[in-house]
Amino acid sequence: MQEMTLNPRIVEIRQNVLKKNDLLARELRKRFQETGVYVVNLVSSPGAGKTTLLTDMLTRLGERHSVAALVGDLATENDAERLRESGAKVRQITTGTVCHLEANMIERTLAEWDLASIDFLFIENVGNLVCPSSYDLGETQRVVLFSVTEGEDKPVKYPTIVNSADVAVITKIDLAEAVGFQRERFYEALNEVRPGIPIHEVSVRTGEGVDEWITRLEADKAAFKKSLDSL
Repeated sequence: MQEMTLNPRIVEIRQNVLKKNDLLARELRKRFQETGVYVVNLVSSPGAGKTTLLTDMLTRLGERHSVAALVGDLATENDAERLRESGAKVRQITTGTVCHLEANMIERTLAEWDLASIDFLFIENVGNLVCPSSYDLGETQRVVLFSVTEGEDKPVKYPTIVNSADVAVITKIDLAEAVGFQRERFYEALNEVRPGIPIHEVSVRTGEGVDEWITRLEADKAAFKKSLDSL
């Protein structure tokens, strides 16, 4: 069987697209740092519970901080409508056929926002564990979410997104026993790809682990502010 090779022109176009994205992401990151906004990019497969968790996060953090969110979706505004229930400022980014968010989409959507008035900006990426791994959005922290219903081998199936993440969150932990989730195997898979990555287990339904996760975010934000003050 003849081995297939990628068209050199396609490779070149992809490299140029990523280079342009990275340059813009660098500018966005500088802008975020100058305005002191802590940006968290949430990535998961569809149905992992990103929107449910983020709604809870916005509600809880909104009691003490100024919070906002951008949410990417292929076609609908359903997730944005759910997030607005938290009372946070939310904007939808409809990507059409694009399976990820890109830095230029973030830049356009934030054009009229006063970033200096925002403490936390959350970006809910399109449900996909492949494409988002290649696109820097200028975020301060990238969080990859896995639900217990997805099985224990997801980290080794999608190593690139795990390697590009700063934190891993296991969602729907209240269902672990019901679905036969093997925690040790999952942790082994995660650490095989990314040894030592911080892991949080949460359940929005029962509240398990959510306080600890919120505390972690606030501590990271405080450390971020301290690092900016020392510049």
